[in-house]
Amino acid sequence: MTDTAVTPLIRPGLALGVLAGALALDVSGLGVLNAALPSIGTRFDLSDTTLQWVMTAYAVTFAGFLLVGGRLADVLGRRRVFEAGVAVFTASALVGAVAPNTAVLLGARAVQGIGAALSGPAALALLSEAFPAGPARNRAFSVYAAVGAASFSGGVMLGGVLTQLLGWRSVLWFSVLLGAGVLAVTRIGLPDGAGHSGRLDLPGAVAGTLGLTLLVVGVSSGGATAWIVLGAAALCLVLFVVREHRTADPVLPLGLFRLTSVQSASLAAFLQYMGSVGMLFFAPLYLQGMLDYSPFESGLALVPMSLAVFLTANFATGRLLARYTPRTLMAVGLVLIGVGTGLWTATPHSGGYVTYVLPGLVLSGVGQGLNFPSMTTAGLSGVPAEQQGVAGAVNVVTQQIGASVGVALMVLVAGTREDQLGGYHLAYVTAAVACLLGAAVIAVGRRTRAARTG
Repeated sequence: MTDTAVTPLIRPGLALGVLAGALALDVSGLGVLNAALPSIGTRFDLSDTTLQWVMTAYAVTFAGFLLVGGRLADVLGRRRVFEAGVAVFTASALVGAVAPNTAVLLGARAVQGIGAALSGPAALALLSEAFPAGPARNRAFSVYAAVGAASFSGGVMLGGVLTQLLGWRSVLWFSVLLGAGVLAVTRIGLPDGAGHSGRLDLPGAVAGTLGLTLLVVGVSSGGATAWIVLGAAALCLVLFVVREHRTADPVLPLGLFRLTSVQSASLAAFLQYMGSVGMLFFAPLYLQGMLDYSPFESGLALVPMSLAVFLTANFATGRLLARYTPRTLMAVGLVLIGVGTGLWTATPHSGGYVTYVLPGLVLSGVGQGLNFPSMTTAGLSGVPAEQQGVAGAVNVVTQQIGASVGVALMVLVAGTREDQLGGYHLAYVTAAVACLLGAAVIAVGRRTRAARTG
């Protein structure tokens, strides 16, 4: 297979709409089921331990198959793999919507994650391919990030409304309709291009997929079993790295990590998702458990964060990227996420929302709005065209690992305190310090690089 020219982009607005729609599909696919979990548990008589796998099954396969999805996009063609991913996601959502039992539902959720892992890296590569470097690409990344950020909490709120009015199955029917809409306009909205020369390294793909899957399962589990799973994950990942060093067509070209832009973007992605997803994990526990909010009210309470991300990413970050480097905005964004998360250490047992909850949400949201487009831009900067898909996968993998590891770490830290609220506060401090240290590392790296080039 040889490289071919990409079809000129006639409708850039439509292309951006298709790619942002696919991102909304992937992100809302996780958040939209949050409010439906109690109804699903009642319908199938599930324990809390089993019920969590309705969410975790999606996250595990999504993270595990991302590198394979990125490599396939580079080898087979971005639009082809993108379409396949959206189709798999939509079809599995349909199966889940009519699932007669728990096994079918969990299987459908796992396959949905595979579909998202195929479409996600391909979408990032297509975004870079469709929009030339400069203001147009910065603007596109900003809109893409804004839609992604709004989709999670928007999905949580929409899931609550749909479940209350139409039942939990309507949540999955929503994903079916959105997926069908994205597929309907993909061919006329996205550029068509052949894949690049190369092949999929099957042994490397198996080792990497198993390693990442077991890693997410391990950090999502507890007790002695978690250590066994994490040990198996470590073994698989070591074998994966050894294989990638030796093969001519690696699933993950390790040379990507020699690029300082990829290093900084990966660190920023990990820390943003550690802080923001960890904060969102504890939010309903605090709002419902201590402030007596209903599930719908707690979902609505998080909307200001998504609104702050959307407005910042859509109206400010694109312009700022024209004046400042992505590394600068990543550092500033992480500082704001850290400070916003740290503000929640003042939340009392019966405090007011506007005084104690809202400021942290808004500040963290502004930080995410700065960081997400910047880390996405940096993660693809300097990457050869034939590796853009897998580079996009690396960025999303670090987000997923940051979310999984971050939540697990914060839950572990919170559990060290007998006072529940005190445990939440300690978890917020942990995430805040990590974000601030990460910002310092990125800022110092920027100065060091400038001194060397100077």
